[in-house]
Amino acid sequence: MLVRKFFLTLILAYIGSPVFAQVIDIPHQQDAATRTLLFTAPNPKALVLLFPGGGGMMRLQDDGSTKNRHTFIRSVDQWSQYHIDAVLVDTPYDLGDYRRGDLRGRSDHLERVAEVAAYYKDKYHLPIWIFGHSMGTSTATNFANSLDKNSHLISGIIIAGTVRTASVSDDVSLPILALHHVQDSCGGTPPDASARIIKGRPPKFIAQLEMIEGGTSQGDECQSFAYHGFNQTEPELIRRAGKFILGN
Repeated sequence: MLVRKFFLTLILAYIGSPVFAQVIDIPHQQDAATRTLLFTAPNPKALVLLFPGGGGMMRLQDDGSTKNRHTFIRSVDQWSQYHIDAVLVDTPYDLGDYRRGDLRGRSDHLERVAEVAAYYKDKYHLPIWIFGHSMGTSTATNFANSLDKNSHLISGIIIAGTVRTASVSDDVSLPILALHHVQDSCGGTPPDASARIIKGRPPKFIAQLEMIEGGTSQGDECQSFAYHGFNQTEPELIRRAGKFILGN
């Protein structure tokens, strides 16, 4: 288990003030470890595992730096105010995407997710939540579907900018929050993808859909600085997610 602790002025220029972070590599059989980057909050009440979209590769360096500009990286310092520890979860290999094929349902990837969740649950004894954005919603939903119905490994999932191929089994009893920008125009992540999952949940389970407005959109409609990536609405995205986590 490799653990590196440091103060990080993150990440490139996206976070203005230094924050305490740890690079923690979670072993995986004889293969490359799963690299994670933990940001601790004062008096934490929960811990959220963050899975970005695209191919999922943030390429986190030994010092925690990255050139990736994903929404979760831009906003990772905002979880602390809600007393929630945040963990960026990297992948050592490309997980594909909507156009190239999605590998997030494969057993190796789901085993890695389970190993990360188990490590943080055992070490910090906090409720563990999984938050996926865009293709990361495939990780969140596939992992929830893979769990035994009596599992207590995670406490719930959050999906944002949901990919249209994502689905949640009726056997999954975890609380689910879906967040989507009303102007998301990415072809693979229409707003009704989030709505469909929430509307399809059995009435006895906690499920909530929230739409976010405002912000700006720049560049490719499926990238992180478009409405799809909640550009300039990151504080609202984290506020709503944090409220749901702490309320469930």
